[in-house]
Amino acid sequence: METQIAGKVHCYHCGEDCNTVSIQLNDKAFCCEGCKIVYSLLNKSGLCEYYDLNQNPGVNQKIAVRQGKFNFLQDEKIMQQLISFKDETQSHVTLYLPQIHCSSCLWLLDNLSKLNENVISSKVNFVRKEVEIVFDHTKFSLEQVAVLLTSIGYEPYISLNDLGKKKPRVSRKMIFQLGVAGFCFANVMLMSFPEYLGLEKSEQYLQYFFRYINLVLALPVFFYSSQPFYVSAWGSLKQKFLNIDAPIVLAIFVTFFRSLYEVLTSTGSGYFDSMTGIVFFMLIGRVLQDRTYQRLSFDRDYTSYFPIAVSVLKDNREIPTALPDVKVGDTLLIHNEELIPADGIVTRGHGYIDYSFVTGESIPVTKEMGEIVYAGGKQKGANIELLVIKEVAQSYLTKLWNNGDSQKKERQGKKSFVHSLSRYFTIILFSIALVTAAYWAFVDPTKIWSSVTAILIVACPCALLLSNTFTNGNVLRILSRNGFYLRNAETIEEIAKVDSVVFDKTGTLTNAHKHDIEYIGEKISKETEQQIAALASQSNHPLSRSLADFLGKNTASKVYNFKEKTGKGTSGLIGNHNVAIGSSEFVTGYKSAHEEGTRVYVSIDKHFIGYFTFKNHYRQIESCIDQLKNKVSLSVISGDNASEKSALGKIFGSNSKLLFNQKPDDKLAYIQSLQKNGKTVMMLGDGLNDAAALMQSDVGVAITDDSNNFTPASDAILEAGKLNKLAGFIRICKLNKQIVIASFILSIIYNIIGLSFAVQGNLSPLIAAILMPSSSLSIILLTFGASNLLSKYEL
Repeated sequence: METQIAGKVHCYHCGEDCNTVSIQLNDKAFCCEGCKIVYSLLNKSGLCEYYDLNQNPGVNQKIAVRQGKFNFLQDEKIMQQLISFKDETQSHVTLYLPQIHCSSCLWLLDNLSKLNENVISSKVNFVRKEVEIVFDHTKFSLEQVAVLLTSIGYEPYISLNDLGKKKPRVSRKMIFQLGVAGFCFANVMLMSFPEYLGLEKSEQYLQYFFRYINLVLALPVFFYSSQPFYVSAWGSLKQKFLNIDAPIVLAIFVTFFRSLYEVLTSTGSGYFDSMTGIVFFMLIGRVLQDRTYQRLSFDRDYTSYFPIAVSVLKDNREIPTALPDVKVGDTLLIHNEELIPADGIVTRGHGYIDYSFVTGESIPVTKEMGEIVYAGGKQKGANIELLVIKEVAQSYLTKLWNNGDSQKKERQGKKSFVHSLSRYFTIILFSIALVTAAYWAFVDPTKIWSSVTAILIVACPCALLLSNTFTNGNVLRILSRNGFYLRNAETIEEIAKVDSVVFDKTGTLTNAHKHDIEYIGEKISKETEQQIAALASQSNHPLSRSLADFLGKNTASKVYNFKEKTGKGTSGLIGNHNVAIGSSEFVTGYKSAHEEGTRVYVSIDKHFIGYFTFKNHYRQIESCIDQLKNKVSLSVISGDNASEKSALGKIFGSNSKLLFNQKPDDKLAYIQSLQKNGKTVMMLGDGLNDAAALMQSDVGVAITDDSNNFTPASDAILEAGKLNKLAGFIRICKLNKQIVIASFILSIIYNIIGLSFAVQGNLSPLIAAILMPSSSLSIILLTFGASNLLSKYEL
């Protein structure tokens, strides 16, 4: 049976409303032929278990994929750059599928071999929304793989950026280093039990045996697992800056060489357990932190937005051409929903160009033959032909991007407060060591070496680094779990300093693809509504599509004598009535003065009956704004006109600043003016027109409806649906510093206890073995517990 909720029939495949129940198969209703075809394909292959895992798990198939869309995958040069491995029969390729969203997707894509026997295997990376496919290229091409995925609702997103450097992944080397450190640490602790328990003299040969085993186990930790700290410390010293890793490296060196001396001279067992423990716990924090934010790529450029190839017309033939090969003078064929990759002049057809990503304007603009179209827009409607006047790398889009990139801040100059604490900690530590050495020089010179090295071992700032690394790592994990992905741990501290929040409007506060529609005019019957819906359904204009969806798309009624005037409106004969919808001039014959917002006028039999108003659909942000009002200053800067000023004024209040008709340079200048007044600015935007302002701001947050799709370079990525949690995210980042300081105070207590023994020159291996792990474990428990409790309270 079809899915039915509150009297409405819902598509069995994707769950969307079925405005007609005439599309059926096996007593199941579908919203379109595309969804019906996908169900039929899965049913034929015995894969209908897909629908048992989740209700309506499929992706809507109303927009048909153009035939020949993946012809560019026949290009050998492109194939070589996409395929990761190839032998005589098999090819391996990894494709990004943004439609992956649930366990049904995972199950279906793991069973691609059942849909086509030429697919040898498929493996899904759910977090990265990628599928690795192994196929028999002697019988099945890469193009056919893309077509197969598209046919079941998972069209691969293949961008120009895929031909270059791949997304960064967590370092495998660091994982191996962590594994080596963990293995050696556990075994050194085990081999140290004879020392902890105090063996009898008759069994002391075992002590010497275990000491040398510990030495052997410590060698790979010292020379291999500790490398990340050596590299970091050396890099900071070259920059004449003492970072947190420098004293850590000093502690590792002192611990290792002190232990080496004791073992070789048979004067003690050393502190190999402490040294390996330091490295092991430090690496855990580093890996945890890296895994949190390396799933996303923040430093993206225009190649991430552009497709790999475009259709070039030569000798009346459509030839797929790689974008780098497109030259000035080429004629491009741009299909519906395709991106315009280079500046050009329309030579055939009518353009409805959606520039929302570039300018922030949500309503497409009309372009006639002879007019210039800029790169970055999307064609909404029938095919157009475009004469390229600038190469891809010289287009308006790339210049706008590069303008933003030139404003990128020198983040290297910003140092964590932990580095300042570490510097003071190191100074105090060295001072205590010098005073202790001077004291024992007069009292008992034989204790100088043992007391000084014991101080450097016990009082190393590893607990400080642990508290910061583990707290930041866990906070990064908590935020990402809630749809807020930060570039790195330093961004947490920058967010904690924010005292001014600036919002872009279109696509950030509003959903660029949704409108709130209201009818104003004479009362109309249900039949008239269906006639208007039938006419609107015939047009590809975004406003007509929105109106058709609002009224309930009607494809059953026949429209005769259909006419469409580009950018003006449409008309047609439905039943016995002549219906027209469009601009005021098209419908009524005169232009409307002082028209507020966007309107679609309607006439029946040349009699004007009213109009539909289209207003921006605002996200649920009222509670978030209310929480932010009294804590930070708020601003809205928009590329749109001021038609929404009153609506925004109600949400943000009279104390907030609202600016409209703002160009990219205006947004950048506004951010700079706030910073000159001493403000720490967080900017939230979604389009390329926001790129310069995002980069200039202290914290640039890209708002996206798809966290894995293209976003401007930023410090953070926030899923649009989680914008209402922004106030909670900021509070968590502010409290993060307090957790770090609290855990640091705890570590100081441990250090005082250890130092009280160390300065006396009588610190035993047993006390060191107890202090080091207990300090580290308590820090881990405190940071994880506090940050998890905080997230439950704030989110």
